[in-house]
Amino acid sequence: MSEPTDSYPTIILSGTDPDLPEEFSNDFSKYKNFKEMARGGSSLLRSCWDSIMGRTVALKTLQPKASTNPSERRRFLREARVTAQLAHPATVPVYEIGKTDEGQLYFTMKCIAGENLFKILQRLSWGDKTTEQEYPLHTLIDMMTQAAQALAYAHVHGVIHRDVKPENIWVGKFGEVILLDWGVAKVWGQSDKDAIPTQELDEKLATSKDQQLQTLTLDGQRPGTPLYMSPEAVLGNRNIDERTDIFSFGVLMYEVLTFSEPFRGPTIRHTFDNIINFNPPSLLKKAPARNIPEALDRIVLKAIEKDPNDRYESMLDMIDDLRATRLELLSAPRKPKEM
Repeated sequence: MSEPTDSYPTIILSGTDPDLPEEFSNDFSKYKNFKEMARGGSSLLRSCWDSIMGRTVALKTLQPKASTNPSERRRFLREARVTAQLAHPATVPVYEIGKTDEGQLYFTMKCIAGENLFKILQRLSWGDKTTEQEYPLHTLIDMMTQAAQALAYAHVHGVIHRDVKPENIWVGKFGEVILLDWGVAKVWGQSDKDAIPTQELDEKLATSKDQQLQTLTLDGQRPGTPLYMSPEAVLGNRNIDERTDIFSFGVLMYEVLTFSEPFRGPTIRHTFDNIINFNPPSLLKKAPARNIPEALDRIVLKAIEKDPNDRYESMLDMIDDLRATRLELLSAPRKPKEM
């Protein structure tokens, strides 16, 4: 596995989680012309004009209800600081952390025009011809490889993302692929104040066993995270490592290539049971019309093995196989068009 080295120092949670000092002050008035980009349960993302730097930025604000929750504040600040420290082409540059005039936490980052991967997959699953032309199979593999490189870079810094899913991959209009939302990231060997004890997790599952997992909807809303959790994460194993991200990335790849989620069940509990016990069919059987190469099928199925020891040892190993498969696709003779 990609153990942190001196060249890639480990990120310390004690440096990412502390709240801002009460006496902290900043000039929020420099931000003008706010336009909403996305809204979640605990945060609001807007674009705005930085009148001092003379540029458009993306500004993420912690919502008032979440501002009083210590766990939400830690997660928000962790997302900003971890993202800022993981300076990589597939992560978004963070410019500033501060407080609004009302005292709400915010951070600003580079504003990249585009959309999340989930929306692209929706259109592909609907058979949208324009999207199919824009995102052929080799382009999808290239996009996934870029996202995988961000994960590999995080892993050598000792950081596990823990929330890999299509909604957290941003695809820019000029080919950028950005891995977002490091708010639940974990550092190897360090305690996490926000980790859920196994007993509490079991209680949460027991109370939500009848909660239905929503199907894909037109507005793109769904409780995505449970669908991508690794078996060890579902079981509450505190000693997870980068291979939990490799599993989640494999589930993501399965969805990208087949337009189906391999472990989805009618309820959250059924989904977790599937993750632990169910072996999904090969991609070739699941989506025969997609003409998925056998090599790609082997890559994905290896990534989603139940036992971490049977998966790729590191994200870099998986990237090597993805690159080789992409080259094979590009070098393969093209079928002549039917007249």
